[in-house]
Amino acid sequence: MSVLVYTESEQGKFKKAAFEVASYAKEVANQLGTTVTAVALNVEDTSELGKYGVDKVLNVSSDVLKDFSAKAYASVIHQAATKEGAKVVVVSSSADSKTLAPILAINLEAGYASNVVAAPISTSPFTVKRTAFTNKAFNMTEINSDVKVIGVSNNAFGLVENSGAAAAESFSPSLDDSLFGVKVTSVDKVAGKVTIADAEIVVSAGRGMKGPENWGMIEELADVLGAATACSKPVSDLGWRPHGEHVGQTGKPVASNLYIAIGISGAIQHLAGINASKVKVVINTDPEAPFFKAADYGIVGDAFEVVPALIEKLKEFKANNA
Repeated sequence: MSVLVYTESEQGKFKKAAFEVASYAKEVANQLGTTVTAVALNVEDTSELGKYGVDKVLNVSSDVLKDFSAKAYASVIHQAATKEGAKVVVVSSSADSKTLAPILAINLEAGYASNVVAAPISTSPFTVKRTAFTNKAFNMTEINSDVKVIGVSNNAFGLVENSGAAAAESFSPSLDDSLFGVKVTSVDKVAGKVTIADAEIVVSAGRGMKGPENWGMIEELADVLGAATACSKPVSDLGWRPHGEHVGQTGKPVASNLYIAIGISGAIQHLAGINASKVKVVINTDPEAPFFKAADYGIVGDAFEVVPALIEKLKEFKANNA
């Protein structure tokens, strides 16, 4: 009766979120006195999961699963959970996992708790801590169903290394054509950059940058920090930056360790999408900008003066501490 964890991957490699949910699953398994089994789809080397507490990996290799399909992926995890007799299934809070988790919960007749930020407070009754009201509050949720599906918030639990090895086992689930009602015709990805979903630091900017021609210093700051770049909705709507960089309630959610907002006023929709970030820094010329009320640190000043000075100091710091 293992705890089952779905470990996301891309192009045959595990995402950072896979190791975080594996770490979480290990903590749940410790509380329940059982082991951790992971489901991996089309991953070349699954051994790294052993470092994060996984005891066994069910490795699925299938060309029809190379592109994400919520119904198909949910079916695979359902079949794995049934095979292992899992009573707890752990997934991440990525866009893909949030899409498949409700389907999985229905298939398993399970209760589903999303946005979980800590290990279970109790396993009898099974109680977890979750964020609510766009990360402005917490609630304690009790799951009374026989099987539980847990969606762990990104960057909430962290990576916890364990000594151990994961035994790999081939798994061939039954895949009916009815599971593939949606077909992927093409995928466009930005190469060579830190993605917003995996980034621990995000540098974001808004209309205060005055135009796309001024984005060079935003990218330079992100490069110095090893961060992902992002933008507000008006910026992507204007075509200054790609829509894939739009963060907020109507864009991509951000749960980074550090979020730097430059020239962004802080509309409620934007704040709702980034509230899960642990430390928020704002740079804006308007001291009355709403973002200052949500920020941990604020700088009232012209971004065209503050950002270059910040880049210079960071480069100096890195050079002296290399």
